[in-house]
Amino acid sequence: MLDLTRRDLILKGSAAFAAHAIVGASRAGAFPSRPGETVLPWLDQPDENPVPGIIHNQLVWEDLDSWITPNDEFFFITNIDGARPEVDAASWKLEFDGLVDRPLSLSLDDLKARPRQEVTCTIECSGNSGLPFLTGAIGNATWAGTPLAPLLQEAGVQPEAIEVAFWGTDATDVEARDTKMHENYARSMTLADARRPEMLLAYEMNGEALPIDHGFPLRLVAPGWYGSVNVKWLRRIEVMDHRLETQFMARDFVTVREVERDGETFWTETSVRHMRLKSAPARVTRAEDGTRITGAAWGAPIAKVEVRIDDGPWQEARLDPGERAPFAWAIWSHDWPDPSPGEHTITSRATDTAGNLQPAMDDPLIAKKHTFYESNGQITRRVRIG
Repeated sequence: MLDLTRRDLILKGSAAFAAHAIVGASRAGAFPSRPGETVLPWLDQPDENPVPGIIHNQLVWEDLDSWITPNDEFFFITNIDGARPEVDAASWKLEFDGLVDRPLSLSLDDLKARPRQEVTCTIECSGNSGLPFLTGAIGNATWAGTPLAPLLQEAGVQPEAIEVAFWGTDATDVEARDTKMHENYARSMTLADARRPEMLLAYEMNGEALPIDHGFPLRLVAPGWYGSVNVKWLRRIEVMDHRLETQFMARDFVTVREVERDGETFWTETSVRHMRLKSAPARVTRAEDGTRITGAAWGAPIAKVEVRIDDGPWQEARLDPGERAPFAWAIWSHDWPDPSPGEHTITSRATDTAGNLQPAMDDPLIAKKHTFYESNGQITRRVRIG
């Protein structure tokens, strides 16, 4: 079992967008499975989870059989030492303050009375695939709530504002520069990002009230951003004229890389923000009509996915046309005719609509990264054909 410190571990047009998101969610029932197929288990199983009180419900890739992840199977991570606040919805208020002309104090009923919007999106932990036991911290759900942008407009953002901070109910004692503090979990983004039409204050998940584990009564859903930004148990939104620099913004959830420029090495530290282009083989199945590899790709609009078996050529997989939404994972499959008996490796790589390619593990973007965050290198799995 790994010995990890706490710091090491935890580290468009709005109408068209909303319509697209809802349409994508309505097709969630289909999945490219075949009658009577059997799943071949991967030989390289993840290490035992050493922190079951913090990381829960990781996806078992061989079990992936639905575009939408059910609520009770969706991963969740408690970013602060296992904290899981139980909030009294009757007395709870969302405070909306800072550099605004009209501060707001909104009950859950107030938020539900505002325009409702749905978005289907994939959320991935920023540390997923970066640790040997953290390989299934990802899920895809349809979230419902009210969009953030109209509330910013209603509050009246002042001209000097540049940043919006989201404060959770969960809190912990931290120490920085010999100063002890009791600090709430919080993340921030630019005002321009917060105004994007897909940003959602969510109170439902897959048609049900938001579960406690996923932030009841309210959470931020930031489609296309890593899970750490999607603040749960939301209690306050603050508009600011500077960037937030707390434990969970400036010291945790920071990626450290070496960057070469003109033969000289520079070290960079960047805050975890948008999800990176990624794919993964999910499972290998056998049925009467042959062997098939199925997987998922996410992090950007997907143009294509390619699969390589052993040291063979890259072959383009099929993207499932029935289950697509702007910020949701794309399911892909590839038929494998007459595989030879024995052990094989399977690797996938995704290309997005802008032409970006998921990096190989020896790409400097991955190889010269010194933290486990944002690990989006090509994933290789091993399977045995009997």
